[in-house]
Amino acid sequence: MISQAIFFVLILVGVVLFSRNVKKIIRNIRLGRPENRSDNPSERWKKMLKVALGQSKMVARPVPAVLHLMVYAGFIIINIEILEIILDGLLGTHRVFASPMAGFYNFIIAFFEGLAIAVILACAVFLIRRNILKVSRFKGIEMQSWPKSDANYILIFEIALMVAFLMMNAADYKLQQSGVGHYIKAGFFPVSSMFVGWLPSEHGPLIFTERFFWWFHITGIFAFLNYLPYSKHFHIIMAFPNTYYSKLEAKSTINNMPVVTNEVKAMLDPSFTPEPVEVSRFGAKDITDLSWKNLMDAYTCTECGRCTSECPANITGKLLSPRKIMMDTRDRLEEVGNNIDKHGKEFNDGKALLDNYISREEIWACTTCQACVQACPVNIDPLSIIMELRRFAIMEESKASPSINTMFNNIENNAAPWKYSPADRFNWATK
Repeated sequence: MISQAIFFVLILVGVVLFSRNVKKIIRNIRLGRPENRSDNPSERWKKMLKVALGQSKMVARPVPAVLHLMVYAGFIIINIEILEIILDGLLGTHRVFASPMAGFYNFIIAFFEGLAIAVILACAVFLIRRNILKVSRFKGIEMQSWPKSDANYILIFEIALMVAFLMMNAADYKLQQSGVGHYIKAGFFPVSSMFVGWLPSEHGPLIFTERFFWWFHITGIFAFLNYLPYSKHFHIIMAFPNTYYSKLEAKSTINNMPVVTNEVKAMLDPSFTPEPVEVSRFGAKDITDLSWKNLMDAYTCTECGRCTSECPANITGKLLSPRKIMMDTRDRLEEVGNNIDKHGKEFNDGKALLDNYISREEIWACTTCQACVQACPVNIDPLSIIMELRRFAIMEESKASPSINTMFNNIENNAAPWKYSPADRFNWATK
C-alpha cells in the first residue's frame, strides 16, 4: 500500500505540474491578436494527419526522416505500455494486461523491445551527427548554450528511458524463469533476454534491480513530460494543433490589413462605405502585435534548422536565420509571460521583439522566397512574422531600407518598381 500511495502521489504531482505549465503556454499564445483559422475543418484534419502524424515533409531528407521515424514511432508506441505500468502501480498488480491479451501480449512486448532498440540506435546516430560529424544546419549563433545542450539532453534521456525499459524486462524475464513470487510467465523478450547474464542471480538483488528500473522508467516518463514545456521537444505535442491551424491558402498569400483595404476601396469607389475596423498598430513591434498563430508557431519550432539551411539570404552570408526568428519570438514571449506572472499584465519592461531581439538587418535580408515555409516539417511560417515587423517599420516609423524606399519612389513616380517611364515599359518586346 505504501508503494501504491507513493505511485499515486507521483502521478498527481506530474500531471498537476504539466497542466500548470501547459496552461501558462496557452495563456501566452492567447496574448496574440485574433485570427480566424477555424475554416474548412475537413481539410485541416487531412493536413494535420498528413504532415504531423504522417510526417510527409520529413522525407525531403531521407536519412534524418528514417531516423526520426524510428524515434517518433518507437517512443510514442512503446509508451503505450505506460498504461499497464500505471495500472500496476495503482492496483498493486504485475503485468495486468498479460491475462486479457493472452498470446497477443507476447507479440506486443517483443514489438516494443524491437522499437526500443531502434530508438536507442537512432538517438545514438543523432548524437554523432550533432557532436562528432557536426552537421552544418545544427550550427548558428542561435544554437549556442542552452539550445545546443537541450538537444543533447533529450537524446541522452530517451536512450536512458529505453535502456531502463529493456533492463526492467530483462530482470522480469529472469524472475519469471526462476518462478519468484508474483512474476508470472508473460511476454516474449527477444532483446532483453540477451542481457540476463549481466544481472544478479540472487532473488533479492534481482527483485531490487527489476523494481529499480521499473521506477526509473515511469519516474523518467513523468520527468520527461514536465521537461517538454521548457524544451524544443515540446513539438511532439504542438505539431498536431500547429499543422491543423496552418495556412490553407497558397504559401505566397499575404494577408491584407482590413483598414488599408478599406482606404484603397474608398479611393477607387467614392460611394464605398467601409466597416469600422479597430487598429491599434500597423504591423508588429512586439509579440502582442502578432497573431496567436504566430505565437503558436514559436512554441512549435523544433530548432531543426531546415528553414535556415534552405534560406538563400543565410546561405549567402546574410544575418537572417529563420530559425532564429522563431526562437527569438519564443524567447520574447516567455519573457513577457514571466513579466505578467511577476508584475501583472500591464507591466512594460521597455523591450520589444523588434530591435531588442530581432534586428532591422535581419528582416530586410529576407527575399520572401518562401523557402523557409516550404522546408519546415511542421508548417511553421517565419515569413509571416518578418512581414509584420516590416509593416511596422514602414507604416508606423517610415523606416525602410534604401532599396525599398527607391522602389516606393519609382512606384509613385512611374507606376512601376523600375526607374523609367511607363511609356517605355514594353520596349523590350521590340528588340
